Amino acid sequence: MCDIIGRKREIAELRRYYDSGRAEFVAVYGRRRVGKTFLIDEVFHDNMVFHHTGLSPYDRRRKITLRDQLQNFYFSLLRQGMEDIAQPKSWMEAFFLLERFLETCDNGARQVVFIDELPWMDTARSGFLTALEAFWNGWGNMRHNLLLIVCGSATSWMLDNLISNKGGLYGRLTGEIKLSPFTLKECEDFYLSRGIKMSRYNTTQAYMIMGGIPFYMNFFNPSYSLAQNIDALFFARNAKLGDEFERLFNSVFDNAEDCMRIVRLLGSRHSGFTRKEIAEKTGLNPNGDFSKMLKALIGSDFVVKYVPFGMSKREEHYKLIDSFCWFWLHFKEGKKIGQEDYWQRHLKESDVASWRGIAFEEVCLQHIAQIKYSLNIAGVSSQQSAWVVKGGEETEGMQIDLLIERADDMVNVCEMKFYRSPFVLTKQYAQVLSARMQTMEKKFPALTFHLTYIGCTELVRNEYSDMFTASLTLDDLFVY
Repeated sequence: MCDIIGRKREIAELRRYYDSGRAEFVAVYGRRRVGKTFLIDEVFHDNMVFHHTGLSPYDRRRKITLRDQLQNFYFSLLRQGMEDIAQPKSWMEAFFLLERFLETCDNGARQVVFIDELPWMDTARSGFLTALEAFWNGWGNMRHNLLLIVCGSATSWMLDNLISNKGGLYGRLTGEIKLSPFTLKECEDFYLSRGIKMSRYNTTQAYMIMGGIPFYMNFFNPSYSLAQNIDALFFARNAKLGDEFERLFNSVFDNAEDCMRIVRLLGSRHSGFTRKEIAEKTGLNPNGDFSKMLKALIGSDFVVKYVPFGMSKREEHYKLIDSFCWFWLHFKEGKKIGQEDYWQRHLKESDVASWRGIAFEEVCLQHIAQIKYSLNIAGVSSQQSAWVVKGGEETEGMQIDLLIERADDMVNVCEMKFYRSPFVLTKQYAQVLSARMQTMEKKFPALTFHLTYIGCTELVRNEYSDMFTASLTLDDLFVY
């Protein structure tokens, strides 16, 4: 096994399932490209008896059929040593052949069976789920040396058909692991392992674009600057990620167009929208399928659901948190950019600077655990939210994108700034912040508010800086 960046908790869980001494049925899921297959392959490479990967439905030339999937499964059996068999005509027959294969090579040792991209195998009217149920319920769960690991990027399928299954597979999973994107620290370790030298400032900028997705980061050329790598991946002719947005959604979601419509809407407002607003603005019917789409987007780490500060649960908002999607919608969606060195040429433009500000706030939202640790409040129960006050004829609106509301009646009001030079709090901006704090203190007298600076660089000490009760820099986001 090669050195795996991060994933210590997940590796420990997988090892525990391997050593349990009983039949195990484990589901691993998470956003596409997050490294699920790599993790399982590396952990169990030497112990894997059978490994199969479903065929991707994203084929622009034709639709993948049941026959294609069965033929692919048949070839996996042949490749891994099964002989004298005819190609199965149904999933029931295919899984029976798998049973026979596992019995013939059973020497009493642990048998690891890994079926990757399981949701892709469940084509329309294929009977796949029924066959999987029969395989596990009628045979697999009695094999004490069997470790069945199934994996999928189509999180909605994994949640509905395995994790929350109400039919024959109800309660049959013995374990589940959700794999999340890398943290900033894990990204730093990843780049170092690849011989890629980057400052923490640039590692954070890369995170704003790649979102901690190892598959994307693996394309980086060590001899290029960050800007050159971004051009090569997104703006050059035949760029490696030139069509990734549509490919990503089409390979994960059954109703990809509707999911993309939701994501495009959420990308238009940083604070997000209510369920009702999403349905109205996209024209989608707010029915059960609509709920499943929102649930799937959340499960795949594209979207988060939260209750705005001071509001009831009826005001739940959905907001886009996937950094890759934010970048794509801002710089690629609907734009015909002909410059192959676009990013290098536009680094200092106001549009990029504006995007950096929003993107850094998203990075902070994805590192709440590190922020709490650095504030010495890791052990305090809390929830994060945003607060938006609409302006009127006589009142000015305001927006605070990150508040950490704690169980000890304290609230950290986070001011996030992504500047290359040290941040200087001016008299004018200090007055703005003071007005915000006074408004919150008046509206929520039972709470104590602490203004908290989170920036790329240090906060310059001056006559106004004492407004901040705590100050964090990038190093505090890289703690683990």
